[in-house]
Amino acid sequence: MRISTAIKTSASQWERQLKEQKDPRQRLVLLDRLIDHFQFTNARRAKVLMEEMGQLIEELDMPDFSIHYYLYQGFVENQLYRFNEAEEYFEQARDFIEERGDITEQASVYIQLAGVHINQNNMDKASALLDKATKLLKLFPDAQLQARIICREGYLHLHYSNFSKAIESFLEADKQLQSIAGPLEYMDYYFLTLIYSGLGKVFEHNNDWKKSVRAYRKAAEMCENLGMRTRLSWHYLNVGSGYIALNDNENAEINFKKALEERDDSSILARASAYANLGYISFLNRQFDEALQLFNRAERIYKKVKADDYYNFSNLERWRALVCLETGENDKAMQHFVEAYNFAKKIEDLKQISGILKEIASYHAEINDFKSAYEYQMLYDQYAEKYAHELNIRKVMELEVKYDAETKKKEAELLRLQATRLQLKALRAQMNPHFLYNALNGIQNYITSNEVKNASKYLAKFANLMRKSLEYSELEIISLEEEIEFLEDYLTINAKLRFEDKLFFEIIVDDDIEEDILGVPTMIIQPYVENAIEHGLRSRKKGKITVRFTPLDDNNLLCVVEDDGIGREAASKLNQKKVEGVNFRSMGTTITEKRLEILHQIKGGVHYVNTIDLKNARSGKPIGTRVEIKIPIVDIQLPANSAGYR
Repeated sequence: MRISTAIKTSASQWERQLKEQKDPRQRLVLLDRLIDHFQFTNARRAKVLMEEMGQLIEELDMPDFSIHYYLYQGFVENQLYRFNEAEEYFEQARDFIEERGDITEQASVYIQLAGVHINQNNMDKASALLDKATKLLKLFPDAQLQARIICREGYLHLHYSNFSKAIESFLEADKQLQSIAGPLEYMDYYFLTLIYSGLGKVFEHNNDWKKSVRAYRKAAEMCENLGMRTRLSWHYLNVGSGYIALNDNENAEINFKKALEERDDSSILARASAYANLGYISFLNRQFDEALQLFNRAERIYKKVKADDYYNFSNLERWRALVCLETGENDKAMQHFVEAYNFAKKIEDLKQISGILKEIASYHAEINDFKSAYEYQMLYDQYAEKYAHELNIRKVMELEVKYDAETKKKEAELLRLQATRLQLKALRAQMNPHFLYNALNGIQNYITSNEVKNASKYLAKFANLMRKSLEYSELEIISLEEEIEFLEDYLTINAKLRFEDKLFFEIIVDDDIEEDILGVPTMIIQPYVENAIEHGLRSRKKGKITVRFTPLDDNNLLCVVEDDGIGREAASKLNQKKVEGVNFRSMGTTITEKRLEILHQIKGGVHYVNTIDLKNARSGKPIGTRVEIKIPIVDIQLPANSAGYR
């Protein structure tokens, strides 16, 4: 097991330093280190330290530490099974990170929040968050975070009973984490325990109990070795249940007792289940008094946690009935069977009901009450048939869910593929031959006029523009800053080499937009700027183009391209009068609009490109054209140099 130096470092050293440290800023740094360690190894201590951390952040006004604070709180609350509180903290962390965090922090919080939603059975929300994290990692790949996403996807497949996909995901996530060069972090080991636990569940479903026990034991041993004890009771419980299925009651008992001895796992339900299972082992060992005591103890805990936990109440009553049959208390056994049956009926657990009825029928057959045995056997047959029918319906539903999920995935992939193809077509059509001809002709004029400096300057600018065009054709997203730089070069070349300084342009970016970290689809605006030149200004001696970017909402920008040209109607007439009879229209805008439509569709939004004819308020004469484009955005930012929370 490859454990980094930071993981091996004893927290006792930091605890001593914290006790001696008086400076509040230094205390905050030490608290951050300690909580990062204790969130995995001692959740209660982490909670205590987080109280002081929260106070210091507020007093010192250090918002950067707030991100860690909310992430720690969310993780610990999730470990303590307080999922609603965990959700609130992770959402606060997400808000901070989306405002000022980096890509890895954004992806990490989406992955963590997805885990909470899985625990709450909010699978659609979890899936949407994992999709967001995946899109971010396409921009800045990170093997560790990718493995964590695949692990979470495994649990989604597990929820929908898509066991073949689940096992694929868990094995792939394990492979990716194990192949990472260098030491792993605590969070990586935490996800490895999730992977092995998930594999245990899959093998359990397939009744491959040996593999199931092996996977569960791997998770438990990893937690033991690293001191990660907050979920250890459940791991022991899973190992014990596997051993019962293998008829290895000795090892089952050892693990159930370990689950009870584990004090760092706060799950009361895990303790109740351990008592109940130990009671069943006592019954198998014919220790009937001890079995009943353990059943009673488990029942008290179940009632304290959930008064309507009818499934577990039914199980306990069923086991009590079996104990009473062995001790000759037949009337009492029937009372317990009836109670078990009534509890199972409340939740319509057909499997449990049919099992109870079969045991009652067997009991009556043993005491030669064949009439009652026949009646209960008939009831058993009815419920067994209902249960078989329910299983068939469930399998059909599972297949439908799998089919829908696969269909949606394929549709999304097709849309992405379509968008990519359209992007390549758009980029091929991006540079109008008129532009290329005029630019090169302008440079040639400088050369023949012996204006070497200008020729060199604009040749370099033109070459740079062509290079960027080729480079960007490999990218799906670029920063708004890069898009603007490209537009500036394109408009500058048009103004100098084609319009001979009679084309003026202005690019305005709203103050609220951080163009260096906002991503937009590659070269999405240039076709509209080109259209403004070709349609509105081409026939004029001079003109102006204004490009303005403003925020539209959290997911979209509004870009307005406005010219003071002749207007669409006049441009259309001019095109019709051309000798060659060609109605010129930029291919780029047609392809780009389709590309925008698909990109918005992928994000679940509605696209629009509005073209508005500008007219003089008094005369009604055309004074230009305005095009409003809704652009989907992706937050991007270079990863921080320092190792942040993962």
